[in-house]
Amino acid sequence: MGSFFLDMKKLYSSLFMLFLCYVQAQIDPVKYPTYTSIDDALKSRETVYSMSFRDKGLFNVPPQIEKLNAIFFLNLMGNKLEKIDEVILSLKELEILNLNENSIKFIPDGIGKLKKLESLSINLNSLTNINSNLAQLQKLKVIHLDANNLSVFPKALMLIPSLEEINLQGNQISFISDELDQITQLKSLNLSANQMNDIENVRFPNLLEYLELQQNTIVKLPDNVFRLRKLEFLNVSQNGIREISPNVKGLKNIVSMNLAHNQLKDLPREISQLKNLKTLILTGNPMENTTIEKLKLLMPQTQIYF
Repeated sequence: MGSFFLDMKKLYSSLFMLFLCYVQAQIDPVKYPTYTSIDDALKSRETVYSMSFRDKGLFNVPPQIEKLNAIFFLNLMGNKLEKIDEVILSLKELEILNLNENSIKFIPDGIGKLKKLESLSINLNSLTNINSNLAQLQKLKVIHLDANNLSVFPKALMLIPSLEEINLQGNQISFISDELDQITQLKSLNLSANQMNDIENVRFPNLLEYLELQQNTIVKLPDNVFRLRKLEFLNVSQNGIREISPNVKGLKNIVSMNLAHNQLKDLPREISQLKNLKTLILTGNPMENTTIEKLKLLMPQTQIYF
């Protein structure tokens, strides 16, 4: 089990670095150079907008950073922080905050001070719950809380309709609120590697494009999922799903569907109506050869993996 979590940690770190590279690609390196030394930043004659203290072994954030009140990008990944220092909350211009791979146990009441925050990542920490004051971040678009110790879907997120991406993979969540559709702008939701088995009554947001539910104990996909007309990528591999409803035809924009390692013996003919489906993964299901050949003929436009 230890090696599994180590592998997962490496995977999460790699994925976040891809995300971080994407973010930095949006920052003009000439106009907004990223400083890695607090002394160099304080000596700069130019306004400092971006700082990275990645892998510095910090237990606390340098208090002098409060003098750099124009910072909008702050990377504190891979340190030894046990809390979100008050000095971080004084940076009112912050838009992107990365606290991945620390030892943070809670989110402070003052988190709502970061009114301009759009992206918050606290992956691979020790959070057991999410402070309700997080709901004050009404400009937040992206939140990553992967690989913590959360047991419930954070209620605070339900009160941030601006959220477009939520990643909660690798926690211990067994329950999602039925009213998930309150997050009206949500496009990407990752709840993989949790402990969910019943999503029957969950109302998913209409704008959802990416849905990842792999590595749970789900036995049935409800019709609520098949009503997601904008959904393009669906991953429900490594669950206990025994059948797929004919209502799967409602996924008009689906491009990729991963149903691997479930208990599927067949699929409904209606799946052939998914004209945009390019990739269908069915490996690890108990399908007979006659079923496999039938599905190949039924969906010649789709690359199917058995």
